[in-house]
Amino acid sequence: ERILLINRFIVGFGREKILGLLADREFVGKEWFAYLIKMQIPFDMRIKKNYITTNAKGQLVKVDKLFLQLKPGEYRVLKGRRKVTGQHVFLSALRLPDGDLLVLATDRAAEKSIERYKYRWEIETLFSCLKGRGFNFEDTRLTDLERIETLFGVLALAFAWAHKVGDWRHENQKPIKVKKHGRFAISYFRYGLDWISQALLDVNRRMQQLNQSIMLLITNLPAGLLKAPPFSGLFLC
Repeated sequence: ERILLINRFIVGFGREKILGLLADREFVGKEWFAYLIKMQIPFDMRIKKNYITTNAKGQLVKVDKLFLQLKPGEYRVLKGRRKVTGQHVFLSALRLPDGDLLVLATDRAAEKSIERYKYRWEIETLFSCLKGRGFNFEDTRLTDLERIETLFGVLALAFAWAHKVGDWRHENQKPIKVKKHGRFAISYFRYGLDWISQALLDVNRRMQQLNQSIMLLITNLPAGLLKAPPFSGLFLC
């Protein structure tokens, strides 16, 4: 299924449009890696720490044995290619703050593998907002593919709207509080979603708030999408 999906993308957009593939531990395998290497598609894939690979002497060992000395926050890149699932790849690892080991397999120089892999967390954040921490997408129990596609499109727009409103509030109203560990107390998405929800649930008293949110939504949209009449209290109700 993965190979078919990538082939479909290549037909529609071209292989050169793929800057690289990022994936978690369940998206690995001999056939999959062989395909990506053959097609010269760059990838940075997380692999399980109990996978079998080779050490510097060519002996078979578990991956985590090669990174035993890493302390939380430390990162190491192994020299040369190592054999994993029948394919020769570069390996690197980061010891996470909780002590767990994040091991990455890549087809290219691994010095920046972790840096590239960080982009995957943006995908995880999006899924989190679409599901339990935001719109509860899975609660719809939809099974019809066409309806799922339509709903997903609406949610993607709603996510972008909430994120944009949250960003605006942080910059122009009240900055989001930063906790002791250096992270925001609330995400831009949640900050904006709460603001929009408040306005929608109390339109009579929060009309200005709703109008501001809608103007942020349509700002910078193509001119053809801005032909709707000005927003009014009656229209919004």
